[in-house]
Amino acid sequence: MFVVLRMTRKVPGLLVAVFALLWLSACDVTLPGGGGPRIDTSRPVPVALLVPRGSAAATDAVLAQSLENAARLAMSELQGVTIDLRVYATGADAARSAEVARQAVQEGAKILLGPVYAANANAAGLAVAPRGVNVLAFSNNPDIAGGNVFILGNTFQNTANRLVAHAAAQGKTPILIVHGKDAAESAGAAAIERAIARAGGSPAGAVGFELSQKGVINALPEIARAARSSGARSIFMTSGTTGALPLLAGLLPENGIKPADYQYIGLQRWDIPASALSMTGLQGGWFALPDPNLQGQFASRYQAAYGEQPHPIAGLAYDGIAAIGALVRAGKADALTVEALTQPSGFVGVNGIFRLLSDGTNERGLAVAQIQDKQVVVIDPAPRSFGGAGL
Repeated sequence: MFVVLRMTRKVPGLLVAVFALLWLSACDVTLPGGGGPRIDTSRPVPVALLVPRGSAAATDAVLAQSLENAARLAMSELQGVTIDLRVYATGADAARSAEVARQAVQEGAKILLGPVYAANANAAGLAVAPRGVNVLAFSNNPDIAGGNVFILGNTFQNTANRLVAHAAAQGKTPILIVHGKDAAESAGAAAIERAIARAGGSPAGAVGFELSQKGVINALPEIARAARSSGARSIFMTSGTTGALPLLAGLLPENGIKPADYQYIGLQRWDIPASALSMTGLQGGWFALPDPNLQGQFASRYQAAYGEQPHPIAGLAYDGIAAIGALVRAGKADALTVEALTQPSGFVGVNGIFRLLSDGTNERGLAVAQIQDKQVVVIDPAPRSFGGAGL
């Protein structure tokens, strides 16, 4: 058997959503036949959890503990399945991630859960591909997905698909895309364009701006002209609350692009931090989020077990264990192969329904929320099965 490993061009680093991810090319891997190791269903299943403990950042230590806590909470709630969880510290270092990934497999791990950062996940995937072991990474970067690496984090494409489909259903097209000119927001804009094509919606073009106060101000006249000339009914913005969004939300109305006339839509979460809900320009705006009821229940159980709130991405560790448990429960030796992991029916976790795709990315069931009177109101619930709204 031969294993083909190929690393291609790297692209710049960036901050996406609530944690840093390095955007680089995916590991192009062909696994040995079967697409994963066989397991002994009569014994506890060895699972390696790779967390960023040991880096120089104190926030990584907090994140690492929260991921481990969430994984152990999921294990305690499994029925009919026993997981043998082995925890490995990667720090924030790709070389270290590759080293501990190999160690974990040598020590018997049948699947890897983590790491967090995309460069680490890419390195871990390459390291264990010759052994035919799959990796469920906590990254949301589709550029590292593929071969034996699957990403669990919600992607721009999921969010764009959900919101564009809702906009089309509500007659809120054509859609004008407004984005910053960096790698992350450009990728977000491309995801929105694909979503518009997928939904059969009407595009109204895209306007980019330099990521600075001056850049936003200079772009406002062009954004206003594009909105009017294209007949746009929605303004889909890729910027987040810690980026250009507050400036855009404040100045677009002053340039005649008012929320009363155009539907504002956000690619990133508009409820983080909670203070963003008070922004005047965001009232009535739409964004997507995981099923808030399921997330609230998870946060309550986590609080009861550990005396604190989980990290915003801790639920991904729970989801990973839930998926592994659901597959192992069937009692099949091939439960952790690529074919099993990518079952079309998907899984249910604390973030709602999700399924892993053959290209290493995922689909997640998201709710559409609106800011009303400084509160988050779900206006279109998250689907409970695939084939539902927005999927």
